Amino acid sequence: MGTGCRSPAVGGKKRCRMHGGAKGSGAPEGNQNALKHGTYTREAFRQRRQMRELVREARKLLGEPNS
Repeated sequence: MGTGCRSPAVGGKKRCRMHGGAKGSGAPEGNQNALKHGTYTREAFRQRRQMRELVREARKLLGEPNS
């Protein structure tokens, strides 16, 4: 792992200007970029797992080799 940032902290703050010490830094109110897209939800994992199992069963029935 690397080391901490070596830039000086902004006056009166504990962080440098690039890592959160500057006025107005951080995500804006109501940040829409923070919404989940759904790719890594439990439901998506469950659906992909089921789909893989169905494909495995279909290949087995058709006598195709595993890929």
